[in-house]
Amino acid sequence: MHKRRFLIALSAAALLGAAGCSRPLPPHAYTADEAAALPVEYALLTPPPTVPGAIRRDHPAHVIVDLEVRELVRQLADGVTYTYWTFGGTVPGLFIRVREGDYVEVRLHNHPSSKMPHNIDLHAVSGPGGGAAASFTAPGHTSTFAFTAMNPGLYVYHCATAPVPMHVGNGMYGLILVEPKGGLPPVDHEYYLMQGEVYTAGRYGEPGLQAFDPEKAADERPPYVVFNGSVGAVSGDGALQARTGERVRIFFGDGGPNLTSSFHVIGQIFSTVYPEAGMGPVEHNVQTTTVPPGGATIVELTTRVPGNFAIVDHALSRAFGKGALGLLAVSGPAMEGVFSGKLSDAPYSGGLFEGYHENVAPAPLAAADDLPPGAPLTKAIQLKRGQRVFNASCIACHQANGKGLPGVYPPLAGSDFLRERGVRSAVIPIKGLSGAITVNGKTYNNLMPPQPYSDAQIADVLTFVMNSWGNDWGRVLPDDVKQARAGLN
Repeated sequence: MHKRRFLIALSAAALLGAAGCSRPLPPHAYTADEAAALPVEYALLTPPPTVPGAIRRDHPAHVIVDLEVRELVRQLADGVTYTYWTFGGTVPGLFIRVREGDYVEVRLHNHPSSKMPHNIDLHAVSGPGGGAAASFTAPGHTSTFAFTAMNPGLYVYHCATAPVPMHVGNGMYGLILVEPKGGLPPVDHEYYLMQGEVYTAGRYGEPGLQAFDPEKAADERPPYVVFNGSVGAVSGDGALQARTGERVRIFFGDGGPNLTSSFHVIGQIFSTVYPEAGMGPVEHNVQTTTVPPGGATIVELTTRVPGNFAIVDHALSRAFGKGALGLLAVSGPAMEGVFSGKLSDAPYSGGLFEGYHENVAPAPLAAADDLPPGAPLTKAIQLKRGQRVFNASCIACHQANGKGLPGVYPPLAGSDFLRERGVRSAVIPIKGLSGAITVNGKTYNNLMPPQPYSDAQIADVLTFVMNSWGNDWGRVLPDDVKQARAGLN
């Protein structure tokens, strides 16, 4: 342990205190000898969306944070992979939880397999670069520095090695919570979410191992904007879970490197928001909260009605076209009178609201890699993956039973329109469909927008439709969709 003295108190704060100001002084900062006398504990670091448990001790400690940098190839979307640079093997990096007044020793280990040097800038640090210069670490080395957690709040940490946008864009960001001395109010669940951009050379959904595109990063044009590192990471088996009547706290951060998030949970209201993740006055009954890149927030909500609640960046093209979409799955009985659900569905001939038009936007596919490397693409795998696409984008109009809505949305079950077209149906999700069509002798005149999916995703959902609800019309392969797309160019 080095012998340099850390600041005992900020001089300006001391002067304010001497002048009778009511603002509290920051916590005591430690000399090396004082730090050595503190009880030592190793921080429990957790991967997203989990959060370490609340700190129960009522005294400061010497907390050791061991964080390993790994460069790993992981799934970005269905059929798409990317080389992530990670803190602890996950994007975002492992969640760090300490207590106000703790002496925090950070040990940054850069794995020998890494190709790049890395460091860490913790926004909770009062010091040059947030610790970046002190933690610059070559592959196969470990760097150590320490700081006193003087300011309670939720803070972003990230790599600050040049080129910084590339390191952050490759996934090197996370959150550190400096819990106030009295702790946070108890809740039933705490979850960890971060938004980030991925600047791939290929377009959204283009299959294969994708490379970082520095020009797109400089122009702030990410093909992907995602929660917790990949498309669908917070849906399916990764969806946040709660029961009705429970209080949920979400620690949310924006890793960036460039875009501001409009954080929103569709069908929920944030009963409490800690603006910009500070521990000052809170706000209540907030619909959407703004989080800048390199910023964070803490939101709380109470679940009153069962169902699936979409978590989005309310810049909605990011949610429904780039991947910034998650899910809060709520089970249990509904609280009476909160929400009725649909009370009726009666025919309507128009005229009451002239010019009114409703358009249901497409939702992206929940990521899932059901195809091991080198394994053949079986019909069973396509059916499984295709059902996920259908549930994300198609079910609202065409219904779970495939029968659509009479006079409004055409049926898929037993559809002579689709059966006759077979693989040629691939052009419909690619370019969209508008105008009158006849299905099973009935006319439908609606608008279906183009769907932002890859060839494999379109092939999967068409195969699912062609083999569900009694349909038995074969299958569509990614090459069929590729040929259909080429014919439109």
